[in-house]
Amino acid sequence: MNLFVKLIILLPVLFFTNVSNSEVRNIFIEKNKIITLSGNFIQGGLIKGKAFPHANIKFLDKNIFLDEKNRFVFGFGRDFENKAIISITYKKKLITKSLSIEKQNYKIQRIEGLPKRMVTPPESVYKRIISENKEIAKVRKLNSNVSFIFQNFVWPLKGIITGVFGSQRVLNGKPKRPHYGIDIAAKEGTEIIAPLDSIVRMAEKDLYYTGGTIMLDHGHGVTSVYSHLSKILVKVNENIKKGDIIGLVGSTGRSTGPHLDWRINWFEQRLDPSLLIKK
Repeated sequence: MNLFVKLIILLPVLFFTNVSNSEVRNIFIEKNKIITLSGNFIQGGLIKGKAFPHANIKFLDKNIFLDEKNRFVFGFGRDFENKAIISITYKKKLITKSLSIEKQNYKIQRIEGLPKRMVTPPESVYKRIISENKEIAKVRKLNSNVSFIFQNFVWPLKGIITGVFGSQRVLNGKPKRPHYGIDIAAKEGTEIIAPLDSIVRMAEKDLYYTGGTIMLDHGHGVTSVYSHLSKILVKVNENIKKGDIIGLVGSTGRSTGPHLDWRINWFEQRLDPSLLIKK
């Protein structure tokens, strides 16, 4: 069950309480000092927060960036443990919250008939893969001070969902890494749009695994990836608007047919794109 919840943290009182993804507990009050957290308290979920001036927030040993409106975000990866700790420092007082995180049930997806080189890459391409992965990792480390992430996401493409977040893939009988995105099948050449305002950080025509690949930066450590494209229609460092066409569906890289592989990260935490679409 994926629930949208709102958590109220009221300061400054030193405390350690539990808040699950389905309820609010132990509210402490001090006049005009309120922090709100809203989102999906579940593996793959993204949390959006609103603090007050001069509050310092830390999560997973990261100092969390607050924008000019004192907004911030953080997220929980696919295999995040059942508790998350957020720390708030205010007027030299430390407030610590323990958040209960719901587990997801992930599916097993079996794909047969792939060329051997796509299941186990030849050694001749190892250096290429390592180099490409380093470039992707650089983008995921960005902590841009733009705040596009506070817009509501829309689907980048309409089509049949053929792969879901977190599913374990077995390729030609060999278990592989979990799938960290959503696969959306559509005809080759179908237009893909930006799900919200963004800055283009990568626009590569031919990565080994993902083929035509675009990476968008939404600010606050949140990036998204669009893979297997047949054509790329944006350039690196270009500012684009929600709804702008960024590329066309293809079957490039390691792909069994025309589709879009859509992924979202908060730094190294892999997020479930389906949770970010407002129902």
